[in-house]
Amino acid sequence: MEYNPKTIEKKWQDIWDEKEIFKTSDDKTKPKFYALIEFPYPSGQGLHVGHPRPYTALDVVSRKRRFQGYNVLYPMGWDAFGLPTENFAIQHKIHPKVVTENNVAKFKKQLKSIGFSFDWSKEINTTDPAYYKWTQWIFLQMFKKGLAYKKEMPINWCTSCKVGLANEEVVNGSCERCGGEVVRKVKNQWMLKITEYADRLINDLDTVDYIDRIKTQQINWIGRSEGMEVDFQIAGKEDSLKVFTTRPDTLFGATYMVIAAEHPLIEKYNDIIENMDEVREYQEMATKKSDFERTELNKEKTGVEIKGLKAINPVNNKEISIWISDYVLMGYGTGAIMSVPAHDSRDWEFAKKFELPIVEVVKGGDVKKEAYTDTETGILVNSDFINGLEVKDAIGKMSNWLEEKGLGKRKVNYKLRDWVFSRQRYWGEPIPLVHCEKCGWVPVPEEELPVMLPEVENYEPTHNGESPLANMEEWVNVSCPKCGGNATRETDTMPQWAGSSWYFLRYIDPYNDKEIASKEEIDYWLPVDWYNGGMEHTTLHLLYSRFWHKFLYDIGVVSSKEPYNKRTAHGMILGGNNEKMSKSRGNVVNPDDIVNEYGADTLRTYEMFIGDFEKSVPWSENGVKGCRRFLERVWRLQDIVVDGNSYSDKLEASIHKTIKKVTEDYETLKFNTAIAALMSLLNEFNDIGKINKEELRTYLILLNPVAPHITEEVWEKSGLGDTLHESIWPKWDKNKLVEDVVEIAIQVNGKVRGREKIAIDESKESIRDKVVQNEGVKKFIEDKEIVKEIYIPGKIYNIVVK
Repeated sequence: MEYNPKTIEKKWQDIWDEKEIFKTSDDKTKPKFYALIEFPYPSGQGLHVGHPRPYTALDVVSRKRRFQGYNVLYPMGWDAFGLPTENFAIQHKIHPKVVTENNVAKFKKQLKSIGFSFDWSKEINTTDPAYYKWTQWIFLQMFKKGLAYKKEMPINWCTSCKVGLANEEVVNGSCERCGGEVVRKVKNQWMLKITEYADRLINDLDTVDYIDRIKTQQINWIGRSEGMEVDFQIAGKEDSLKVFTTRPDTLFGATYMVIAAEHPLIEKYNDIIENMDEVREYQEMATKKSDFERTELNKEKTGVEIKGLKAINPVNNKEISIWISDYVLMGYGTGAIMSVPAHDSRDWEFAKKFELPIVEVVKGGDVKKEAYTDTETGILVNSDFINGLEVKDAIGKMSNWLEEKGLGKRKVNYKLRDWVFSRQRYWGEPIPLVHCEKCGWVPVPEEELPVMLPEVENYEPTHNGESPLANMEEWVNVSCPKCGGNATRETDTMPQWAGSSWYFLRYIDPYNDKEIASKEEIDYWLPVDWYNGGMEHTTLHLLYSRFWHKFLYDIGVVSSKEPYNKRTAHGMILGGNNEKMSKSRGNVVNPDDIVNEYGADTLRTYEMFIGDFEKSVPWSENGVKGCRRFLERVWRLQDIVVDGNSYSDKLEASIHKTIKKVTEDYETLKFNTAIAALMSLLNEFNDIGKINKEELRTYLILLNPVAPHITEEVWEKSGLGDTLHESIWPKWDKNKLVEDVVEIAIQVNGKVRGREKIAIDESKESIRDKVVQNEGVKKFIEDKEIVKEIYIPGKIYNIVVK
């Protein structure tokens, strides 16, 4: 009978669904395994072949763990709020809710066709009011604890989407979503105080099993640094400019200062600034740039001196000039920096362009040469009382001196900034607060949650930058929950990051309308045992979800400090041209096409066999065909199966080795080498020409996590008893891993001329008899004088002739 994946795969998918084979058990006496993947954003384009790679990987591990007796939770859901759907809805005049429903249906059909072992009874959707009720509830708890606050601040404003963007949503100065121009705009925004958790977000990385590059990204993004906050008095004024520096030892080399274009002292002293028109012109230019454009290292340095104001260097009382430049941001640090051009590349470039003084303070050569001198180590010079000290000692002595003189204080600083949490759009979770002139911001009572997203006829962004919800007077105007007076709802909505910051928690108890999840479920299932996702989400999404989880831990909702025990990452599947798959490049491969032509098991096998799971790899149609041929050979094992309830002598060692290899490789994401081992064992089966039922059972179980449909069908057709998915994972016997017979190479004058199988304990004399009679060797030693024979046990027999 010919291998027909279309018939086989539909048959088994229906069986799995009907019998709820992959539904998570309520039996909490079993060891648990919670496998988590990043739930997808259901776009209209559907899946491409990059999506199934991580899904298949943890599906392999989850299926294996079920065989090993674990209670497995492997869920799926939809991260469905956000700009892409809203933009599509606006363009095509279809309500975002309808767009989302259609996209989810398409994605779900595709995922089911690939045969993933998701527990669909746990399915969640961030746009479901029953879900975002709890997103709103978490926000309210943060508000009550002072972690959610509103602040006037410059934001990245997308001129096309008409929405504020977080820094991570700006790519190369453009909107990540639409590619539109991003400018700076002052907006009243809701913020979440993630900075309060900065140290814990770093320190607790020591308690989890994340790959090193993920930990490094988290640490670098938070950017913790210890240093000094130093005051530079403005000459003749009461005000001073406060700077943060990790290198107070270089203060004698500070020859000018730079402040942000938005620094408030500019407005305070605008009447005495002599070139205010020039300053104003520069300020206007700076507001049109995004943070990325302003801080991009390779751009040409620009700036304007603020004439009429000088700063005083606190260590030598010298007056130094003050400049504004767009590379200093008000939202980072203090909005002012001291510039040490002899030892900083950016300051060097600025000083050279505007002909500002350069003073070397760490010995490193002539600073009048072509570049600045790095100062991680060295001896202090031109620095009065810290001359001659090593950098480390100089930092300590200068820090003490500044504190003694009242000119500075030790401080820990972070690159991390509080999370801009509001969006002026429709398709997002309503923020559950109302504003009362008398009471200020007041939470919606918890019993009234969720605050439902109302139906609107026009969900396009407003021209004044407010949310479309602002135009819905009946929805906006309410009574104050505190005093009963007139109040208005907050019309900003939450960002897409909101729903994805806690979704792993809702999976464990998705229909609970009394609490996020029951304590019993939380204590059993959390933390997540293994979370896999793309490297592009190992910074912000991971940071945000860890922050939310830690907050929930602090208020007693969860019992673990970290949400995920283990976090791994996968490489992308690239187009055949080695470029990232995209419609614009014309290199997107639709998994539906592969499933229809070759079968879901072929797609799954190829995606696991394509290469190192953690690295990006190009798609290859020939590789797909090769995996299909492999499965056809697996199918034909039915033709050579014979009775037998134990491994044969010829195959026993190979099977035990393969069990060990596959078991370990699945757990270490080395799927390609696991499949290679199964291919090799298949070759042995065919070389021998037969395989007994016990050998076939083991082989099908080992392959099943990768190719579940074909293995179930071959199992059933071969009469191996019960169903494959009810089987137990095979174990290897270390004593069986050593083969009784090995194959050695035979060399004549250093060249391999033959091979011979020998017993492990065979005598050298017996081996020699076989070697000299080997057909491939005889013709090279006949009529020749053998001058030397060397035998390396179990590996090589070398003959030297002349």
